Amino acid sequence: MTNLPRRQVGRTKVEVTTLGLGGAPMGGFRARISESKALAITNQGYEAGVRYFDTSPYYGYGRSELRMGAALRGKPRDSYVLSTKIGRIVHAMKPGEQPPADFRDNGLPGFAPVFDYTYDGVMRSLEHSHLRLGISRIDIALVHDVDFWTTKDRGVLEERFKTVMDSGFKALDELRRAGVIGAIGVGINEADTSLRFIKAGDFDCMLLAGRYTLLEQGGLSEFLPECVTRGVSVILGGPYNSGILTGGVKPGATHDYAPAPANLIEKAQKIEAICQRHGVELGAAALQFPLFHPAVCSVIPGALEVAEVKQNVSRMSAQLPSELWSELKRENLIDPASPTPN
Repeated sequence: MTNLPRRQVGRTKVEVTTLGLGGAPMGGFRARISESKALAITNQGYEAGVRYFDTSPYYGYGRSELRMGAALRGKPRDSYVLSTKIGRIVHAMKPGEQPPADFRDNGLPGFAPVFDYTYDGVMRSLEHSHLRLGISRIDIALVHDVDFWTTKDRGVLEERFKTVMDSGFKALDELRRAGVIGAIGVGINEADTSLRFIKAGDFDCMLLAGRYTLLEQGGLSEFLPECVTRGVSVILGGPYNSGILTGGVKPGATHDYAPAPANLIEKAQKIEAICQRHGVELGAAALQFPLFHPAVCSVIPGALEVAEVKQNVSRMSAQLPSELWSELKRENLIDPASPTPN
């Protein structure tokens, strides 16, 4: 077992390992995955030293929570940190109702999600999550997908943002004050909307997917400095930008879950070439880079195979020369203002 470092979440008592495990793949996101493999992936993460696990009712319409809970509930509860999300209530479908095609196998058969960011919606969502997980304590609760990426409509985004801050946030804050939940935050795909949330409410953390990686540092100018100022921690989802940073970059590699444009392929290839010159795996540099920023407490890649979990743990302990970061900055391949060991 690797002894992964732990970092505090905001100003709370919650501490997460610097490497976590994201639960979207075990809900059937982008690929079918069997029940036995999902359990094996979670168990492998735990056995390898990962002690932070993230899931959501949305991932497979409950399937990810069911599987992650099955793997974790027999383990000592104080030995790991668990986060899940609010924003969608999963319900049993009525006759003739069709689920959205977000997941392979259409998620958990017979169930579909409906958006609800109200006070009552938060309470019901978390109650459902406890039952699916079979675990009585959730450490971190995150508002899920209140961003333009999800809504594709500014009006809908404004409406959901207002509902969260006027209603849903009150439920999360009450649960935190009562000690039922250890930390609260938001899990989205945009640095600018994350910034808006931390200015609007007292959040402990932000789960930001893909916006502060080896390939793009969009969150560096405003969002991350504000997190440091306010004592808000950042959990970095999608550290591989959905695939392009795993290594062996070639046309067709995915970025934000779609084929990457030519300019990003070229940039990633240049980064990989420099990594190779320094004897470093691209994936190792991608996993470790975000953690140099003082706001970032954990990176949480998902996994489709047990071998990927082992690989991620190994990459976290790889020794990376400081000259690597110097050269990447000299070549303008990462923002010169990015915190690095040099």
